[in-house]
Amino acid sequence: MSEFSEQRVLIDGPVSAEHTFIFAHGAGAGMEHDFMAEVAEMIADHGIRVVRFNFPYMVKRAEDGKKRPPDRAPKLLEAFKEVIAEYRTEKTVIGGKSMGGRMASHLADVEGLKGIACLGFPFHPPGKPEKDKGEHLADLSLSTLILQGERDTFGNRAELEGYRLSDKVTLTFIPDGDHSFKPRKASGHTETGNRQMAADHIAAFIKEVCQ
Repeated sequence: MSEFSEQRVLIDGPVSAEHTFIFAHGAGAGMEHDFMAEVAEMIADHGIRVVRFNFPYMVKRAEDGKKRPPDRAPKLLEAFKEVIAEYRTEKTVIGGKSMGGRMASHLADVEGLKGIACLGFPFHPPGKPEKDKGEHLADLSLSTLILQGERDTFGNRAELEGYRLSDKVTLTFIPDGDHSFKPRKASGHTETGNRQMAADHIAAFIKEVCQ
């Protein structure tokens, strides 16, 4: 039996789908969080198999209910690689929400991947733009999509104008969205609409890079 039991993995979409998206969670909430579940379902509606999983520290939280900080990057990356090895198909894109997307962006050299999709990339901690966590994005050699809320406190539209990115990276903004793409009521946009927009962008990206 695989190490990745049902407790660690959730799958949406057709089992025999042509395309696979391996979708990692953010630092504070696991694979079952509302954002993860809704976006996964929306992507799966495009006929894509979406694999969600919990990083080791979140598995422990699920077991004992105790909140704990994320594991160090090497442990997170190793866990991500294990899921990729287990669920990768010929047409696989990896990605994630916030921290999960940042971890995915460090795995561009994993053999067989077609692309990376990040939702709400944490370019810097809120209020600390000097602590840049996206410098490596200038050197990515794998097709990458970054979906960013225009008002994201981890890197908003104004801050990211002119940000140095590889020509393999496409940065797309979600209208009036915060870090989870939620807009203000007066904007005329909705949270569900923005999540659907993000899912549609990801599905189109997956099918494009996997041709």
